[in-house]
Amino acid sequence: MPATTALRRTLAVIAALPLLTLAACGYGSQAKDDGAAKVAAGAKKIDGLDSVRIGYFGNLTHGTALVGNNKGLFQKELGATEAKYAVFNAGPSEIEALNSGSIDIGFIGPSPAINGYTKSGGKNLRIIGGSASGGVKLVVNPDKVKSLEDVEGKRIATPQLGNTQDVAFLNWAAEQGWKVDAQSGKGDVTVVRSDNKVTPDAFKAGSVDGAWVPEPTASKLVAQGGKVLLDEASLWPDEKFVITNIIVRQEFLEEHPKAVEAVLKASVEANRWINANPDEAKTAANEQLEKDSGKALPAEVLDPAWESIEFTDDPLAATLDAQAEHAVKAGLLDQPDLDGIYDLTLLDKVLKAAGEPAVDDAGLGVK
Repeated sequence: MPATTALRRTLAVIAALPLLTLAACGYGSQAKDDGAAKVAAGAKKIDGLDSVRIGYFGNLTHGTALVGNNKGLFQKELGATEAKYAVFNAGPSEIEALNSGSIDIGFIGPSPAINGYTKSGGKNLRIIGGSASGGVKLVVNPDKVKSLEDVEGKRIATPQLGNTQDVAFLNWAAEQGWKVDAQSGKGDVTVVRSDNKVTPDAFKAGSVDGAWVPEPTASKLVAQGGKVLLDEASLWPDEKFVITNIIVRQEFLEEHPKAVEAVLKASVEANRWINANPDEAKTAANEQLEKDSGKALPAEVLDPAWESIEFTDDPLAATLDAQAEHAVKAGLLDQPDLDGIYDLTLLDKVLKAAGEPAVDDAGLGVK
């Protein structure tokens, strides 16, 4: 099979897989409506819209959305336009919902955003803001792995073939001089693609020696006796890399910029409140997780997981571009054309009004 054909097939497979937004995105394709939001009396609709539909994942790396929902910040900015929520388990299902018009705006990780944008020829979405950075770690069994060099020859779990953590681990392994076949995961180190839901059990059973995973899975492994061998943030300039972005349907952005601006105002306010009140914000996020999933995180998992995530309005565009290049180097992605994937115009307007500096699109903004 020609190499270019193989890569195209690989890309098609990856695009269909549940790519985690970088952070602890779960699996499955079901979304649920979070119910009717409370609309303030006397409020006015924005752009004449009855509602704005916002998608996110039930994970701590989507803390901006969790807190914004829990504290009613999105609804406050949208006035009499109802904020409706859909909670997703996988990146492709959220992209599908965006494409079909089932949601208007979503919080999502870099891999599904890149795949969704390139697969549509740059016609279905725009990244309009940042949300979170960090929250990804290499956790190992300290009895089997005592140093980074000891990772060679071991079995290391990642969430999914071609997902953000999988690409990051393959890139790191290559930088150590180790050879790994990206498709099979076999080589100088064995990559085991394992659903985040089952990785703690696999780790406890000893079928994997470690895992390169997002929060809160990393902290779950630590609670089982694992040791953090490497925090991915240490590999990036200023220890920052995108884990969650805000995306919007291009059609919705063009037709309802005031509604998009309102959501961005709420997002900026949520991040400001999170950073000013970390303990209260952590509690609010966990309360929303419990409402969405029926289960809150225990303190021994919640506390270290929350501490490792940085909430930021900056989409950290240069790191998304680098992540795409890592996927290309690993042979998991054709060279993507990411020109125009960002439109930060409204975010910069919101930030300016808040007395904050504009953010960079790394040359990948709408021309």
